[in-house]
Amino acid sequence: MKETEAPPSLNDRIAQRVRELRAARGLSLDALATHCGVSRSMISLIERGESSPTAVLLEKLATGLGVSLASLFDEPAPVADPVARAADQLQWRDPHSGYLRRNVSPGGFSSPIQVVEVLFPPKARVAYETAARESVVHQQVWVLDGVIEITLGEEHHRLATGDCLAMVLDRPMSYYNPSRKTTRYAVVIATGLSFSAR
Repeated sequence: MKETEAPPSLNDRIAQRVRELRAARGLSLDALATHCGVSRSMISLIERGESSPTAVLLEKLATGLGVSLASLFDEPAPVADPVARAADQLQWRDPHSGYLRRNVSPGGFSSPIQVVEVLFPPKARVAYETAARESVVHQQVWVLDGVIEITLGEEHHRLATGDCLAMVLDRPMSYYNPSRKTTRYAVVIATGLSFSAR
């Protein structure tokens, strides 16, 4: 009886994506460490799939690699199918805050837009320290159920069910769920697009 090979773990997929992105940019471990503020040893552990990195750590890596956080979860090779079936959509839980993110967009499909669904636990908080990026990243947060407080630089926004916040990821930001129930929201990310000022 032939044994079937187990699918790669999520940490393995992240490891492969970080390795590929770093190689594509011609960055050494030391160069990436300097660029994103993550230690060389931690990046090495992540690239070997031997670490369960937090969302904050992955955001630093993504910024240093010039990509969105969501793209670190993409399929290693582009897919031809433009449909992402619900059963195949990748889910990842942040080991620090416990928030659960699901990449809704087809992984690896060539598009400047990515859609992510997030379930954010009561009283949870995540603070991203990264600021301006090499390429402009536009993001919108649409609250599907519950409430979320988002701080972007000096701006503070409290969003309830149905509210949507548009932003450019160019300042440190944080998410906080002040309620006693899980908040569900969608994040739409657009990279590599230029928008004229109105």
